[in-house]
Amino acid sequence: MSERTPLLHYRLSGSVNDSGEQHSCPVENSVEQTSTTVRRKAAYSQPKKLTTFFGVIIPTLLSMFSVVVFLRIGFVVGQCGLYQAIAMFIVAYFIISMTVLSLCAISTNGALDAGGAYYMISRALGPEFGGSIGIMCFLANVCGSALYVLGLVEAVLAIFGVPEDGSLPSSKYAVMPVGYWWSLLYATVILLVCLLVCLVGAHIYSRATFLIFLVVMLVLATIFISFFAVRPHTVDLPRPFANSSFAQAAANFTGFKLDTLLGNLQADYTVDYTTGTMMTFATVFAVMFNGCTGIMAGSNMSGDLKNPSYSIPRGTITAVIFTFIVYNLLSLLVACTCDRVLLQRDYSFLRDINVWHPFVPIGIYSSTLSAAMSTLIGASRILYALAKDDLFGTVLSPAKKTSSGGNPWVSVLISWFLVQLVLFSGKLNTIASIVTIFFLLVYAAVDLACLALEWASAPNFRPTFRYFTWHTCVLGIVGCAVMMFLINPIYASASIAFMLLLLLVIHYLSPTSSWGYISQALIFHQVRKYLLMLDVRKDHVKFWRPQVLLMVANPRASVGLVTFINDIKKSGLYVLGHVQIGELAILPSDPLQSQYDSWLSLVDHLNIKAFVNLTLSDSVRHGVQHLLFISGLGGMRPNTLVLGFYDDVLPQDQLQDRSFLASRLAGRPADDAASSEDQEDPLFHFPPLRGGGTWEGGAQPSQPCGGKALGAQEYVCIIADTVKMLKNVALARYFCQFERACARQGPVFVDVWPVNLLRPDSSSYVDTCSLFLLQLACILNMTRAWQKAKLRLFLCVEAGRSVKGAGLKLRLLLKELRMKAEIHTVSWDAQVALHWQRQGGMAEKGEREGGDLEEEAEKEEYVNSYPSNTMRLSDEYLHAVNKLILEQPCQPPAVRFLYLPRPPADTSRYHDYLHQLELLSRDLGPTLLIHGVTPVITTDL
Repeated sequence: MSERTPLLHYRLSGSVNDSGEQHSCPVENSVEQTSTTVRRKAAYSQPKKLTTFFGVIIPTLLSMFSVVVFLRIGFVVGQCGLYQAIAMFIVAYFIISMTVLSLCAISTNGALDAGGAYYMISRALGPEFGGSIGIMCFLANVCGSALYVLGLVEAVLAIFGVPEDGSLPSSKYAVMPVGYWWSLLYATVILLVCLLVCLVGAHIYSRATFLIFLVVMLVLATIFISFFAVRPHTVDLPRPFANSSFAQAAANFTGFKLDTLLGNLQADYTVDYTTGTMMTFATVFAVMFNGCTGIMAGSNMSGDLKNPSYSIPRGTITAVIFTFIVYNLLSLLVACTCDRVLLQRDYSFLRDINVWHPFVPIGIYSSTLSAAMSTLIGASRILYALAKDDLFGTVLSPAKKTSSGGNPWVSVLISWFLVQLVLFSGKLNTIASIVTIFFLLVYAAVDLACLALEWASAPNFRPTFRYFTWHTCVLGIVGCAVMMFLINPIYASASIAFMLLLLLVIHYLSPTSSWGYISQALIFHQVRKYLLMLDVRKDHVKFWRPQVLLMVANPRASVGLVTFINDIKKSGLYVLGHVQIGELAILPSDPLQSQYDSWLSLVDHLNIKAFVNLTLSDSVRHGVQHLLFISGLGGMRPNTLVLGFYDDVLPQDQLQDRSFLASRLAGRPADDAASSEDQEDPLFHFPPLRGGGTWEGGAQPSQPCGGKALGAQEYVCIIADTVKMLKNVALARYFCQFERACARQGPVFVDVWPVNLLRPDSSSYVDTCSLFLLQLACILNMTRAWQKAKLRLFLCVEAGRSVKGAGLKLRLLLKELRMKAEIHTVSWDAQVALHWQRQGGMAEKGEREGGDLEEEAEKEEYVNSYPSNTMRLSDEYLHAVNKLILEQPCQPPAVRFLYLPRPPADTSRYHDYLHQLELLSRDLGPTLLIHGVTPVITTDL
């Protein structure tokens, strides 16, 4: 879906096109003109012919007048009295005026295309909301056109119809047969006339409506003149409904009399003589409000206006003010000249008091015919706009076709056909309520769109019409909602439910638009406000949560790890970080910008709640430092770094794995699925994996498929840097074997070894790192996917210690920490003995280096007050501990949590440190080695 160019560019393009039409241009330039320019010229130059008066004022006036001004003014004053009638008009016009202000604001904020209210709402609130409201507005116009056609048929038959029951006709002109099929025939003929006018185009429609406008204004003038020119006389009342208690057969037109005015000031609600129902304030207000709708008849012609942003505000406001004056002036004149009985018993009394009786029927026929044409052409324009936006795919594609003059004739035919179907119902009163509620729903959506734009505080929302605030928008929404439920609560509820259903359908079926989403602007506005309120100085351990930065070298080999860390974050911040090797100074452009779409598509597909942060650096170490320093915002910054383990395991491309592709291709057409089986999804553009050794996270970025971009020394430096920055560290190994689906199948276990296995002489499980280990395991168990998993804590004890005592202390600790876990005591005397005997690789290494290992180890042990045990561990001891973990007499776990010791202070021992971690975690399956530096658990309330 393409978006129209901004208003300024549109006007400039128009100027250029105009000048181009005045001056000849070279042939080669005309050949180079793109199809886009041709379409824009056809869309802008040809259809836009209407001025403010013909395109906005006249359609709005005729839609708001319709039959209410001729048939319902007396009804309102007769039931409510002059005071309440004027109050009703003030309230009704206040409600629609709030919507008019919102309409004017949106229409002056950019270039408008065809579609009127739909175009404004969709571009402000997005395709889902705009599309659902567009369908509602289209249906409202379709039903409205049918309503006016049926109303015109009834008005004609009231004078020219022969009664079905064989009684004497009330008029000497009664020559037309009456019945369901006859009425349907008359309605079809009238609708066919409207169709022919709309097929010719908007220009002939404006001329036809202008003629009708002149007729209506002439009739109104005669009505005003009649109040002064006609003498007082008695008017015969129409026959009431059957079994009526009305006995009076005549009423008086008194002329201007004070007694008549005083008798019409107060309310006097009675039974409606046409339906037999008792009138109330709400029912009268609902009938009267129907005459105040139609304010968007001009905006629906936005695609046919020369200058929509200029015409819509001025034309709509002019029409609203004019109709308000006419309605109130008529109410005053009626109250001064007609007695209460005449107003309550004869809704067509204006015909009886007119200087020439046929004038009023002519006005009724003309205004109703105009309203029918207005809603028909409005429906076609909305359908055309929906089709152009491709919200419903190929279903509406035929409606895009236009004539050489730009008239969407296919949309006109479709709208005519639907109106014809509605005519078969013949339920005038039911259609009237539905139409009014649909229009009110559209008005509320316009107010909501303007409110959202105002609250979003977007710099580009600066309409030239500034006579509105968010208060007027809220008042408009509330007023429209109240009126909807006042008219018919059942229809109002059903209409809202239908709109929400359409919203969901469009959300899941329509393609992504380039219009811009107001929801994003609103979210940004609120998030910025709350981030400023998030004070890092008020952090407390009670409310600690993991905020993870996961470094991913290549997502192709990291799907398992990415999904697992998403489970462990527990509503905290989750950032996927990536470092690309390079220098911006020698590159023509930023290479990262083109990669964000692939990363974000991966996040969407994996259904994880994560941000993406990419950086360009001369080394991976510096890139990780950059991300740790700058990732996040305000109080939302990573406190835990997760790295894939550094080993020689060949990565596997999970993005081309068939089991992974199966879920990705679910819901696609069969042809697309078949064509994608052997190739990568076009949304994912990641480099191929290398064949050599790498992180578990995948290949090192921007490197050829041969050597490593990150050495062992630099890898451990990253761990040390993170600890210096007081960030927690976790190393993830063998997560290429991780299957998240197993977590939902029981029984599943998570093993936790909270003891520093690289320092057997200090086997404490109550230090900061051990508690951090327990906290992460508990958090994993709290997530929905891992709720059925059981935690198992393995407590390593020596023979000299009390096994029961150690287990009891651990149980008390878990009780204080409110954690549930199985405790397994493990005797590791044999492994500890190997450590103290200093056998194997340790002795051989000492002979090779020829130094005093005792002195060096003691010197290193207390550097920066962080003791290390790197020099004292033998390979035999590490193999034994690894075997001890593997050969536990219980079911293998889904994942293991191990204690990660701090790297040695001597950087020359980094290779030994990494070698010891590799031996310790070898063949353990999915394992997380964790080092915590910040307190994360408290026993206080």
